[in-house]
Amino acid sequence: QVRLVESGGGSVQSGGSLRLSCTASGVTGTSDSMAWFRQVPGKAREAVAIINSDNHSKYGGSAQGRFTVSLDNAKNTMYLQMASLHPEDTAIYYCAAHNDPILSLRPERYTFWGRGTQVTVAS
Repeated sequence: QVRLVESGGGSVQSGGSLRLSCTASGVTGTSDSMAWFRQVPGKAREAVAIINSDNHSKYGGSAQGRFTVSLDNAKNTMYLQMASLHPEDTAIYYCAAHNDPILSLRPERYTFWGRGTQVTVAS
């Protein structure tokens, strides 16, 4: 069973930066993908960034150019470096994983989920 634990959320001023971490346990093999999604109450879960064990990555439209996803395979930890944050980036950020190298932006493709970490960007 894969367990995902997010950390690094918090409050920041508009224009600031944050780095989120997601540590996975129980992940095996080299064909896994991990992803960041975010969700605001009343809205659908939105893909932020996806990366696989080969370090191929894909970004959702809102993250392109501002966020960077990375993976430390030795630590089974995925990071999301977020810069130039806007109040619109305020959401709960979730870590997700599935045993497939496909970089999917669809949340229903992911089997394992963390509990989320709150990011709040003040204007």
